Amino acid sequence: MRAQFVLQEIWIGLRRNLTMTISLVITVAIAMALFGTGLLIKAQVDKSQSYWNDRIEVSIFLCAKTSSNTACGKSDVTQQQRDELKGQLEKNPQVAKVEYENRDAAYKRFQQRFSNSPSFVNSTKPGDIPDSFRVQLKDPQRFEEVAKSVRGRPGVDQVINEQDILKKFFRILDGLQWAALVVALIQVVAAVLLVGNTVRLSAFNRRRETGIMRLVGASNLYIQMPFILEGAIAGLIGGVFAAFLLVGSKIFLIDRLQESLQFALELGWGSVIGIIIFSMCVGVLLCAGASFLTLRRYLKV
Repeated sequence: MRAQFVLQEIWIGLRRNLTMTISLVITVAIAMALFGTGLLIKAQVDKSQSYWNDRIEVSIFLCAKTSSNTACGKSDVTQQQRDELKGQLEKNPQVAKVEYENRDAAYKRFQQRFSNSPSFVNSTKPGDIPDSFRVQLKDPQRFEEVAKSVRGRPGVDQVINEQDILKKFFRILDGLQWAALVVALIQVVAAVLLVGNTVRLSAFNRRRETGIMRLVGASNLYIQMPFILEGAIAGLIGGVFAAFLLVGSKIFLIDRLQESLQFALELGWGSVIGIIIFSMCVGVLLCAGASFLTLRRYLKV
């Protein structure tokens, strides 16, 4: 009987404040979708960082006739210069692995890495990428020590640290993540205010029933329960809509980022489902908690 009464009161409250309930559902849906999108981007950043941190290399490009470095003298690196440079790198205690890559192999790897950007690949011709040594460091933070030891040596055109490129890439994703979270925070504040107003209006409309329940000895929790569950149900419905929006974010944002930005790894659906469930739980707890605090602060039931 008590459960039936509580459910009946919940239905009455949602029906009487239908417009505000719809507004609350939409606000929660947008807030949780933005919050979840921020978490999706963070998950992709973390996955990509953990993958690439162990694969960061230093590229030492060797002189070629097309080099802009005047020290190269518009001539290709000689076999003697290449052997001496390789021997020096192998003796360096900071170097874990040295791999020589000729122009043909470099061009094939370039085609594979940027296969999703055919216009970029077509604008690069075989031979545009010079011979190079690809060096893996024991500690990527010691890049400058290794770079100083080879810069200016005969046959060396330029030294590039892939970590610098990755930092710029991850900085872009971090900016997208924080932008989504900041907008989500604004929406969360709006959702909390809407929950408070909805609960206060619902309690005012049912003040006679509340007074009768208090007179017959009903506990505060029993009186508050319909209002709290109203907020939780609105949060759950908003979370369900947010789940559909997050699926759209995965397909139209995260997957597009993965295709456009070559260093981004594909985010699996397992991670997406986990974030959806977490976002829905946050939405329910947010609305239920806001309802509870509003009742305690303003309504004194």
